[in-house]
Amino acid sequence: MSNDHAAHDHGAHGHNHHDHDHAGHSHAPPDRMNTAFLVGMLLNVGFVIVGVIAGIAAHSTALLADAAHNMGDVLGLGMAWGATVLAKRARTTTRTYGLRRTTILAALANGGLVLFAIGGIVWESVQRLNSATMVDGGIVALVAALGVVINALSAMMFVKGRETDLNVRGAFLHLVADAAVSAGVVIAGLIVWQTGWAWVDPVTSIVVSIVILRGTWRLVREAMNLLLDAVPAHIDAEAVQSYLAGLPDVTGVHDLHIWSMSTTEVALTAHLIVPWNTCSPLMIEQACHELEHRFKIGHVTIQLEPNGEGKDCVQGVKDAV
Repeated sequence: MSNDHAAHDHGAHGHNHHDHDHAGHSHAPPDRMNTAFLVGMLLNVGFVIVGVIAGIAAHSTALLADAAHNMGDVLGLGMAWGATVLAKRARTTTRTYGLRRTTILAALANGGLVLFAIGGIVWESVQRLNSATMVDGGIVALVAALGVVINALSAMMFVKGRETDLNVRGAFLHLVADAAVSAGVVIAGLIVWQTGWAWVDPVTSIVVSIVILRGTWRLVREAMNLLLDAVPAHIDAEAVQSYLAGLPDVTGVHDLHIWSMSTTEVALTAHLIVPWNTCSPLMIEQACHELEHRFKIGHVTIQLEPNGEGKDCVQGVKDAV
């Protein structure tokens, strides 16, 4: 891991600007995630084909809806995978952060796809409540059970990465959502097969959709927060502020900003007020190391300001951005 620190002196009193820069140090998902995306897409494409054929043969709109939902998986996984590849592209003079934020956009789009698919399922379910169309419950249950297995296996490949990458978490939730939908279709198919109660199928789909909606809305809300440069949910901004304020010789902290450059990388900038002549030259390096290991903030830029000398920093004024 590189620890490149740059210093610039401005005038008699000076401001030292130290940049703990991880340029070229990518936190994008490793190669095993690329494999997970590829296998997940192939499995879901296979299920979509089987689901459409079986849905037509069994006169089951539930299976067709399930297949359509899994097609959403294919699109969502494709966008998420593409975003992780783009995130690894080098920075340019016009895109100094590279294309890291495409991972956040993909997470938001992924959540939007789930919400769209849920809307389609609920609509179809409501329509079917007034329908007397008979379906082959046995075929419905069997094919839907295959969907549960495929989506569960695909989701398992994203379990580890979901805690540190919003984009991977979106793919995981998408797959879990489809597994839950398929499970609901299995139950409905078995009940219809045994009792002939056709209304069970759409009611089950509506209940499952409500459960999915809750988790997906959290994903969309978090992605929106990241796009608006909010502090990532896993970071306690007050704890970071307290840590910086408690550093040796630091008498003040202001202009503190914490935001996400991607779904895996977090950046921080801050101004620290210190006694100019007694400040340890190792303080910045130690602070950067601690911020990364304690708070998982890997891209740190800290500016030092002399205590009680010269004009106060305009960004130290209350409510200044």
